[in-house]
Formats: sequence, structure tokens, C-alpha cells
Amino acid sequence: MASDLFQKQGKVYWKSRPYYPEELFQFIVSKTASHHLAWDVGTGSGQAAIALAGIFKNVVATDTSQGQLDFAPKLPNVRYQHTPPNMSAAELEQLVSEQAGVDLVTVAQAMHWFDLPSFYRQVKYVLKKPHGVLAAWCYTTPEVSDNVDSIFKRHYFVDSRPYWSSGRNRVVDHYRSIDFPFEPVDGCDHTGPFEFKAERLMDLEDYLAYTRSSSAYQTALDKGVELLTDEVVEEFKQAWGDGGNCKMVKFPVHLRIGKVGNLN
Repeated sequence: MASDLFQKQGKVYWKSRPYYPEELFQFIVSKTASHHLAWDVGTGSGQAAIALAGIFKNVVATDTSQGQLDFAPKLPNVRYQHTPPNMSAAELEQLVSEQAGVDLVTVAQAMHWFDLPSFYRQVKYVLKKPHGVLAAWCYTTPEVSDNVDSIFKRHYFVDSRPYWSSGRNRVVDHYRSIDFPFEPVDGCDHTGPFEFKAERLMDLEDYLAYTRSSSAYQTALDKGVELLTDEVVEEFKQAWGDGGNCKMVKFPVHLRIGKVGNLN
């Protein structure tokens, strides 16, 4: 399902989604014992893979949507790989890594789509024991100003809600209640969520493009429903002000992180 939704909007997603803060990656890397190989799962158009490429010797960045991967920036130490929704053990070794070959697995704004028991089996297979790390994060509603935010929250929590995927509540919950069977990383007594802030300079058109890049918007559109009607867009214009010029938009980021330990 996720692959189908994002296949249709790869370019919009690439142009409108935030990049993640350096502090997030510094924290994750500080909890990772070695930096040879990272696997970025659900990489989309490569927002997280780009940052990992500056830290790890090699990055494997996978996604089930070729439409997303087509817009990912090409880097010499990043191997983008289109994968089937359900990988066999043989496909996992062929497309990602041999057993116990990965230092870090990351999932940026995607784990709420996953079949978690199946995914966790894959993670525990490829991570190096006992210090291999899984880091998964989501970001929630953008923050611009009280006026803009109030319109967005109505659009998000009321108008869009009938078109949410089943995993969207995991994001609203900041991944707090998500099953996460991993040990706290060194220096921490829990697995999160830990909060960070992503930022992106956006004008009004960028902001509306971000809103249109959501899976709920695409689902509604496929059903013949336009969530961003002329009236809603006009509300955003009035609330934004400044002729639609650029503003710094903040996105709260919520991280779950843990090490594999000696789990089977």
C-alpha cells in the first residue's frame, strides 16, 4: 500500500519533505560501536541516507517504491536498492547484507507502515551482536505560527483523518506505544522516544506541496476528494501572510533507539 501511494508522488515528496537535524545523527552515531555499514530502510528519496553517507563507509538504502528511489541523490558510498514488500532470507542476504553484517539500521518516517514482527526478524538477523543499533523516528505536525498551525491541525486531525492509514496513529503517538523489543543503548535507561527538531525554510507553495505529499491526501484524491479546496488554501494564505514568502518551518522528530544485544 505505501509503495503504491508514494509511487505517485515521488517528486513532490522529494521536493517538500524536511531534512533531519545534525543533532539527531550525532546522537545515533554516538551510540553505534562501529561505522562500516548502515541500512536505511524505507529510504524514500534518501533524506536520511544522505546524512548517513557522511558518517558510514557504506550505506544500503532500500525502498519498495522505485518512484521514490528515482529522486534520491546519487552518492558513491550509497547503494539504493528496490526491494519487494516481503523479503525472504535469501533476498535479505542478496539485497542488503549477510548475517551480522550491519552496524546500524535506520528507519525515517516509515516504520508505522511495516509488518513489525517480520521487520524485527530481519533487523536481528543483519545487525552485529551485541552492539548493533536500530534507530527509528517519525516527525509530526509542522510548526509555523499559531494561526497557520490551527488550520493545519484541523486539516490533519479532522479533514484528513478518514483517509489515514492504519499505522498513522503510531505517528500521532510519537511511536510511544509501538512494540520495540530492543535494549537501551549505552548511557540511556530507556529506548525513547527522544525528541529533536527538524527545520526547513518554506514559502507557502512549499508548505502546500508538503501537505499534498501525505499518503492521506493521495488516498482522498484517489477517492475523488480534494482536501485542499480553494477555501482551505485561501485560509492558509490569510494565516501565512507576508505574500506567501519564506518562513522557517519546524517539525518535531521523535526517536526510538535500541541495541540488539544478544537477542535471538
